[in-house]
Amino acid sequence: MNEGNKLIVVSNRLPISIEREAGEYQVTASSGGLVTALDSVLRKYSGVWIGYAGEETDDQVLRLIGLASLDHPYRMEPVALSAEEISKFYFGFCNEIIWPLFHDLQSRCNFDPEYWQAYQEVNRRFADAAGRFASKDSFIWVHDYHFTLVGGYLRKQTRGAGIGFFQHIPFPPPDIFEKLPWRVALLEGMLDYDVVGFQTERDQRNFLACVEALLPGARVVQRIDGHHVHYQGRCVRVAAFPISIDFHEFADVAARDDINAQVRKLRIHHQGRKIILGVDRLDYTKGIVERLRAFRHMLRKHPQMKRVVTFLQLVVPSRADIPKYRELKDEIERLVSEINGEFSDAAWVPVHYLYRRFAREELIVYYRAADAALVTPLKDGMNLVSKEYCASQVGETGVLILSEFAGSAAQLRHGALLVNPNDQEAMAQAVVDACEMPVTQRVWRMSQLRLHLRENDVYDWAESFLDAHRTLSLATCLPLPGREMVATANPG
Repeated sequence: MNEGNKLIVVSNRLPISIEREAGEYQVTASSGGLVTALDSVLRKYSGVWIGYAGEETDDQVLRLIGLASLDHPYRMEPVALSAEEISKFYFGFCNEIIWPLFHDLQSRCNFDPEYWQAYQEVNRRFADAAGRFASKDSFIWVHDYHFTLVGGYLRKQTRGAGIGFFQHIPFPPPDIFEKLPWRVALLEGMLDYDVVGFQTERDQRNFLACVEALLPGARVVQRIDGHHVHYQGRCVRVAAFPISIDFHEFADVAARDDINAQVRKLRIHHQGRKIILGVDRLDYTKGIVERLRAFRHMLRKHPQMKRVVTFLQLVVPSRADIPKYRELKDEIERLVSEINGEFSDAAWVPVHYLYRRFAREELIVYYRAADAALVTPLKDGMNLVSKEYCASQVGETGVLILSEFAGSAAQLRHGALLVNPNDQEAMAQAVVDACEMPVTQRVWRMSQLRLHLRENDVYDWAESFLDAHRTLSLATCLPLPGREMVATANPG
């Protein structure tokens, strides 16, 4: 951004979370790829980060957020939500409607109309918070499916400020999206932004197809600089901007002597066995259950792998108040117990399961030590674990086994072993192949992955999105005449 401009980020979470335990507030770093990426960007640009910190805001919470801001080169501004709003907006609309629907799991949706009312109100509240900091040279960058309507509310109260939206999760095709009762309002809300970004070309295509199918007055125009949607007198640029990580932040830590020492200690603890690693937030879209079943299938079909390989599955707690997530945790623990009960002996336990939060340096130790990472979501917008693993592999001997339904597969397919997470046989064989792969092939594959990530980091992602807004003007949005314009026909 230009030096005089101010970046205002709006996301569901602040980079810290504040929760009350035993009458005392506890401040912890928020988890997740989005928080990691945005923290890296705002450390470069400064500005304001608006989000929910975990509790209704009182003087003590404000004081703790203020103290935490001293350690960051940007301001944190919390938005307070009541217990009812958290229940209906976050656990309701976001996690019982949008999350399963956009991950092709519509059978898990609960289309409660009260959720929609709460969603609108919370979006309005976040827009008000961002508007208080906005000036004509500001750029307000709104993130993810929680806030598709914020742009429309902001446009009514800000003059001259740029407004962009980035969708971090997948966007579904029309036959799935049209099941949403508020589908038109959601699409129109997204078209209130200047720039709308997606993780992959597939998600961009799905969004444009939904616009064509559900908004009769919209026209999609393809130009050299990307797609533009003309709707109700506005022009919106739509493009794919694959998110990444701060490559050097992971690589530099991974190369430290103290990390090397911890890696050696971990490998000695596992007696030199091949270490297969899974790192996931607790969620049914991450394919943890399917992965465990595939690992069990591998041990049954390839008995030579017994006592040769150890599977470390790290799970970060998430959405523990939602019954389906508690049920998922119970199912994971049951499967781990069954596998270990079937295959363990006095000297070997095949699955090591850890359920807790992990500091970044601790994760990097696991990334470094793992001979292969099993990253197999059923569907994912991007999946930054796949990129963090590769960046941390400074020895370049690890193997990435990656779901073809992860957004990162489009970028990492040339070095990773791609698998269908629903195919137990293929997943099992991929683990065997990774363990038996010659070191020269492992090094070649990982070096290609790390080169790509080195040249396409989180700052490139941020700059490409911000550049899309900088170059947006009336001239770029004017329809081109005749044959120079490629417009999709509207079936409506």
